[in-house]
Amino acid sequence: MTDLPVADGVLDTLDMFEVTAGLPEQVAAAVGAAHGLDGLPEREYVENVVVLGMGGSGLAGDVMVAVAGPFVPVPITVVKSYDLPDFVGRGSLVFAVSFSGNTEETVEAAGEAANAGASLVAVTGGGELGRLAEEWGAPVVPVPTATIPQPRAALGSMAIPPLVVLEEIGLFPGAAQWVALAVDQLKYRRDRLVQPGSTAEEVARRIGRTIPLVHGAQAVGSAATLRWKAQVNENAKSPAFAAVYPELCHNEIAGWGQHGDVTRQVITLVNLRHDTEHPQVVRRFAFVSDVLREVVADIIEVRAQGEGDLAQLLDLVLVGDFVSLHLAAQEGIDPGPVPVLEELKHRLHEA
Repeated sequence: MTDLPVADGVLDTLDMFEVTAGLPEQVAAAVGAAHGLDGLPEREYVENVVVLGMGGSGLAGDVMVAVAGPFVPVPITVVKSYDLPDFVGRGSLVFAVSFSGNTEETVEAAGEAANAGASLVAVTGGGELGRLAEEWGAPVVPVPTATIPQPRAALGSMAIPPLVVLEEIGLFPGAAQWVALAVDQLKYRRDRLVQPGSTAEEVARRIGRTIPLVHGAQAVGSAATLRWKAQVNENAKSPAFAAVYPELCHNEIAGWGQHGDVTRQVITLVNLRHDTEHPQVVRRFAFVSDVLREVVADIIEVRAQGEGDLAQLLDLVLVGDFVSLHLAAQEGIDPGPVPVLEELKHRLHEA
């Protein structure tokens, strides 16, 4: 691990800067944690794949869709709710992902999946999900919650194991190679992001006290924009919005016809770019930037680096994570604790 001069003197009670900088090592360790599980289904019996999860855990499903979706020969569905699709049954491979193991939506949906006869794999730090998985005889990939202070800081530990499991079953050959390339890129990017004056620090400075509107393209961009939005929300305790090409060209851009005098004071557009954008999407980025240039405070482009969709997606994730931490630091905000989320859980359990 490298030293973190950027974190000197910053309010950070849960060491979020340090944990974020450990993403490359976390991704590498997650591969070993997912190898050699007993009780996995045979490839020919898997008719569909379902990923259950909320928040940072749910992003594991978005990563799978973006990275494995183009290669896996069966449908992949991400469920971020209590309700399980009716098609889930004996031909389903269901990943239940929960950092704590007590995410009520995920636990409830996982119970439905088990009752439906699905093959279940739990990726969790324990809790109720871990207990139920043991009861069901389902394989469990442990998440190292003792060394990770918040679910959003455990993306590598939660998103990588399902990819490894798919490879072991035979549904996603080559996953380990893509993960290795991602680790190489994350180390390269991390070593630059932890230095003063980094790209992330500059992006945060340009965003300042405005609200970021994050645009990305297709599945890789969708997962990256969701991550950026959520990290600004949770780390910087600030509003943020996200939209994805090409869909945003069919609705959102029509909404910029009014209120430019307001939006140019409060909105900064952040374009997340990657190498596998459709040629027409490249043209759409250019057009939308032209349309918005006079009605937003600034337009910032962040371009992914690395070989392969996983490397580029996680590269964008790491930049965004550090941007959100710098946004918090600029305002003297502690990025770790999220008291409003704890209050919500408390009220739900009181009901």
